[in-house]
Amino acid sequence: MVTGEGSRVEAYGTLDWSLLGSISLIWGASFLFIAVGLRSLDAGVLASARVLLGAGSLAMFPAARRGIAVRDRGRVIAIGLVSQAAPALLFALAEERIESALAGMLVSATPILTALLMAAITRRLPGRLQMVGLTIGFGGVVALTLPSLAGAGGSALGIFYVILAISGYAFANVLYPPLQQTYGALPVIMWALVAASLVLLPLGILGLPDSSFEWGPVVAVVTLGVVGTGIARAMHMTLIGRVGPNRGAVAGYSIPVIALILGVVFLDETVKLIQVMGVFIALVGSYLVTRRESRLVADEGSGPA
Repeated sequence: MVTGEGSRVEAYGTLDWSLLGSISLIWGASFLFIAVGLRSLDAGVLASARVLLGAGSLAMFPAARRGIAVRDRGRVIAIGLVSQAAPALLFALAEERIESALAGMLVSATPILTALLMAAITRRLPGRLQMVGLTIGFGGVVALTLPSLAGAGGSALGIFYVILAISGYAFANVLYPPLQQTYGALPVIMWALVAASLVLLPLGILGLPDSSFEWGPVVAVVTLGVVGTGIARAMHMTLIGRVGPNRGAVAGYSIPVIALILGVVFLDETVKLIQVMGVFIALVGSYLVTRRESRLVADEGSGPA
């Protein structure tokens, strides 16, 4: 595996905050769109449609059609399979078994998984402030998640599917920096989504007999594919290329906050005091992670892989 650091170690600037805020809003709403789409569409159809729509939306930009060098094509295909095709299907299968809000909250483990994977590959720990922020943020999301985990909406298999999906996200996060800095985000994500589309197309075709056309689910999946799978993934890769995997993955801490708010507004869910506290703690942790980056060497003399 080849990874790299972000192009800037300074604290988040205006562009970085804009990217993080947009990604958090879009992905926080994506779990709601998945739940709506599953009302009339088979999980295979939903997964296949979202990656195909994502690839198609990015292909409209000339910069996205840039070629990838032979030496890097394997990594781009791996990103497409592990962090595009697999999560698209796994999240659809998961939300057939667990609530969308719970699925969104479980994504909060992504920053921790990314940090662990980066440390294993580079033999370097995140900076002290980033480590403190990661720990605090994860604690806040645990507080957010506890009421849902304790409720009746959970399924062990559904939770397992989400864990597999976010493991793929962490894998892609560590591969992003050198690819983004070489090609830009648009071509990498577009070709990754093309690979994902080819893999999921048979499942989409097989799921058509078990699906029906309804405007609400179809519009939800179109939005999910074009905005949540195409545009937002390109934005996220751009962010990681700028600030690095550890600081870019912090979007995983703000997604549950958005998922909780949407649950209250659109699904009449109630908020417990511990969840309000969790929102505050998660945001504090996220802010600390976005500060200027300093790096700790875990194994002296070892460099990036």
